[in-house]
Order: sequence, then structure tokens, then C-alpha cells
Amino acid sequence: MTTGVRRGALRHPRVELRWYADLRALPPRVAWFQARARLRAHTQDDRFSLTSVTRPRDLHALLSLADGRSHVVELGTATGWTAISLALADPGRRVTSFDLVSRPEPARYLRLVGADVRARIELVTAPGSDGPRDDRPVDLLYIDSSHERQATIDEVHAWRPVLAPGAAIVFDDYGHPDYPGVREAVQELGLNGRPVGTLFVASER
Repeated sequence: MTTGVRRGALRHPRVELRWYADLRALPPRVAWFQARARLRAHTQDDRFSLTSVTRPRDLHALLSLADGRSHVVELGTATGWTAISLALADPGRRVTSFDLVSRPEPARYLRLVGADVRARIELVTAPGSDGPRDDRPVDLLYIDSSHERQATIDEVHAWRPVLAPGAAIVFDDYGHPDYPGVREAVQELGLNGRPVGTLFVASER
């Protein structure tokens, strides 16, 4: 083990044990990827990934919502762990992920999965509010980007034209005290839905 791993384990042993224990609720391929990705993040002292990734319980909720949905769009790539997990969970699913910034982390963690998975993930460096680049129907839109009210509203408006009937719109950090803009955006959009853990889920008719 590297010094980075020992430091992480010694600093927060209960957090690490809980994190790995929560992986058991995930599909095996996803859990295996997440465990390897977290170990690599510790080894390389990748603090951004360790602090910004979707927690296993929230990822479990998101994967459940994505079940049976073949095209998922994520706004807010960050480390790429969530996009990779969404692709791993369903061999027939394509994932398109947008982010304002082209970061090195996604390429690093994509190397942990096979070419078949990488081929089904498209990373786009652009604002989510730019909207779709083609007319492919989107079955689930996952918004985990700026968390600001107006930006979130703009993203929903930009993607609505390609949302398939019954598509889900999922907002991350709904109700989080540090990100009031998410709740404000949901209210201003007049969306009907329900909280699911830290997420808010609305459906298109």
C-alpha cells in the first residue's frame, strides 16, 4: 500500500469501511469498478475524486431509476465514476456526459473498464445548457452540474425536446443546504415528482 492509502485509512477508517460495505447493494460489475477506482484514487492521492464522487447509496438509487433506460444523459461528469457505473450496470445502455471542464480523471478511471464499456460512453466538454447534439431520445436526464437555480432551469429547458415519453429527470443534491438552487429550480419549473434519498425524481409525460 502507498502512503496515500495508509493516510486515508488511518484518518477515516470507519468511513472507508462503511463506503466499501455499501458497495454490496450495487450490481457486481459496478461494485468491483467502484472498489478499484477508490483504491486507485487513494493510491494517486486523487482527493477530488474521493470527495466528489456519488456515494454508493445514492448511486444505488440512481441505478434503480435508470433500470430499463437505454440512453442516459448526465450533466456534470466530474471524475466519470457515475457515467462509467451507469454503463456497467446495463450492457445495452449508452451514456452521454457533459461537463464544462475537461478533467484528467475520467480518462484515468475509464482505463479500469473494457473497450466495450468505453465505446458506450461519450464525454462532451460543453455546458449542459447547450442541449443535445442530435435527436436521439433520452430516457433519463441526470443533473449534477452547477446546482445553481437558473443554470438548472436552462438545462431542463434545453433537453426537454429530446426527452422520451416517460423519461425521468433526476436532480442531485435536492434539499442540500449548500445548494438551495436545486430545490428553487424544481419549484420554479413546477415539476411533479418525489425525493429519493438525496435525489429528486420527476417524470415527463
